[in-house]
Amino acid sequence: MGILNRHLLLMLLSCAVLGGCTSVQPEMLELVEEPAVDEQYVTYVTGTPPLVTDRFLLDSPEQEIVGELQVIEARYEDTFVDIARAYNLGFDELVEANPEVDPWLPGEGTRVILPTQFILPNAPHEGIVINLASKRLFWYLPADDDGARAVMTFPIGIGLQGTATPTGITTITQKVQDPVWFVPAAIRAEYAAEGNPLPRQVLPGPDNPLGKHVLLLGMPSYLIHGTNRPAGVGMRVSHGCVRLFPENIELLYNEVPVGEKVTIVDQPWLAGWRDNRLYLEAHQPLKDDIRDWPGILPGMLDNAMANAPYKVASRPDRARVTAITADSRGIPLPVLRGEPATRRYLNTAVVVNNVIVFPPMIRQQVARESPD
Repeated sequence: MGILNRHLLLMLLSCAVLGGCTSVQPEMLELVEEPAVDEQYVTYVTGTPPLVTDRFLLDSPEQEIVGELQVIEARYEDTFVDIARAYNLGFDELVEANPEVDPWLPGEGTRVILPTQFILPNAPHEGIVINLASKRLFWYLPADDDGARAVMTFPIGIGLQGTATPTGITTITQKVQDPVWFVPAAIRAEYAAEGNPLPRQVLPGPDNPLGKHVLLLGMPSYLIHGTNRPAGVGMRVSHGCVRLFPENIELLYNEVPVGEKVTIVDQPWLAGWRDNRLYLEAHQPLKDDIRDWPGILPGMLDNAMANAPYKVASRPDRARVTAITADSRGIPLPVLRGEPATRRYLNTAVVVNNVIVFPPMIRQQVARESPD
């Protein structure tokens, strides 16, 4: 992909604050045709294939961490939008994990960390669990005939400040394919006042902001759905709904049953054990999160130590914990005394092939995002 506008992110988030899931404005998307692509084109292969990023077997009901960190070398035309889609990540996840890298022009040969290791949210391992702070959805699959279980995970777009996605427990009440978007009167009035009148409804098709698949929730006006603007997945871009890449919502639509439990939490800081190590995964708390997370953290770590699955002689390193929460890289990092420094630990990530297909057929250039 050619270089995207560096101000895309700011423009993508500079939208009117409206409530509910029904305020999506498809006319704001500008599609720029790119040269046609040979469908047989595949990027060069130099070594290790990427590790799986969407489905993980659970060794035990107590397992707290899944996945592995990976690293790729960017090419000059890559952007974080491209990388995110190719590796089942959200845009904000990549920005958090790579604060020193330009998301719109990483540069030829730049190492880009793929944050594809996750501490599972502190919630029952059943049904769908959404963590707003990490902008990820986790779906715990039923046990197979041998009793083995797995979890699938996908990046999501969530509600903007002022129209935040609510937390709580609900269920999937209905599934709809090729939905019609009925534009609320309040939304039509707002855009009419700006000289940009909207239709009363948007029929199924490429202009429909709900995409092709919708999961209705027991929470009125809130949905889990696809999108005709996949560049916004992994950001705060909606008016409360949860949006996924088209391929991910299609999988959920086909596999998740009506009646499935949905638990929505907001947990920016997560602690978990793996291989005798205590890890801390820190995301920047959402701007409308007024909880005292520095005050909550000591109790969280004390609880993790009390429930350690191993005999541990060391204790959390206070300076290391402070640095991890301040950096908020969204990556599980070891916190016990004597562990390697963060940069040294990140250097142990698996280097894998860059599998981004280039160039894409259509570039998404968003002048303004009017979210669902």
